[in-house]
Amino acid sequence: MEDAVILDGVCKTFRGFRLENVSFSIKKGYITGFIGPNGSGKTTTIKLIMNLLHPDAGTIRRFGQNDLRNNRTVMNRIGFVYAEPPFYDDLTVEQVKTVVAAFYSKWDETAYRRYRDAFEVPGDRKIKALSTGMKMKFSIALALSHHADLILMDEPTSGLDPVIRREILELLSEVIQDEEKAIFFSTHITTDLERIADYLIFIHRGRIVYSGEKDRLLEAYRVVKGPREILTPGVKRILIGLRETGVGFEGLAPTDSVPALGKQVLAEPPSLDDIMLYTVKGEPHA
Repeated sequence: MEDAVILDGVCKTFRGFRLENVSFSIKKGYITGFIGPNGSGKTTTIKLIMNLLHPDAGTIRRFGQNDLRNNRTVMNRIGFVYAEPPFYDDLTVEQVKTVVAAFYSKWDETAYRRYRDAFEVPGDRKIKALSTGMKMKFSIALALSHHADLILMDEPTSGLDPVIRREILELLSEVIQDEEKAIFFSTHITTDLERIADYLIFIHRGRIVYSGEKDRLLEAYRVVKGPREILTPGVKRILIGLRETGVGFEGLAPTDSVPALGKQVLAEPPSLDDIMLYTVKGEPHA
């Protein structure tokens, strides 16, 4: 199956920051999560995919094309959901919809009304009168109403209450069922990705730390805990992001290295938060 987007060796330099040799793909029929700490390069990468920035080196292929002379055709196939939807506050929901719909050749009014009604977004209400959650649901309804093949989402569940977050996640899981669409989901709420993501891209300091199946990443590591007296140089070399306490230690270890730590160590499955925290905050010990 054709990948929706392929980045190959993409670099972009700003003052004090460099996106370096970024390579990954966004697969059709799947939800790909994009994680990393603030300042790691997530927003820059999304802007590059959206053609709002241009790479200094490397290539970006969208639906098999890296020549964007037909940029309008390519962008017609992409729906984008911002963390803070850029709508005019004094326009009503229906007025904003009319403006947005004019940009898309495949706008589907029936689909839009179905999503709007399902989300209970009032068409006659001004944008400034909508709650944060309602604005996000409206933004998602717009993104899904022109039959986009790729949905790019930048922090779509940030600041939302658990009920609305669950509604959105369930909708995204339904959207992906036709196996023709791809969803790229950038978020710092890793529990959302644990629930729905198939693949993960982990970026840190402008470099890709991991790109692959979510379950494979979770299976590759264990959170380990043990008494301080076993913290020999050999044990420290195995651990990532060691944290010592008054009674013991905790860290991240490759799953296949856990037996080498001995029977006094307790090993538990990690969360995505654990993996990101220990990778970002800690370095392998010498």
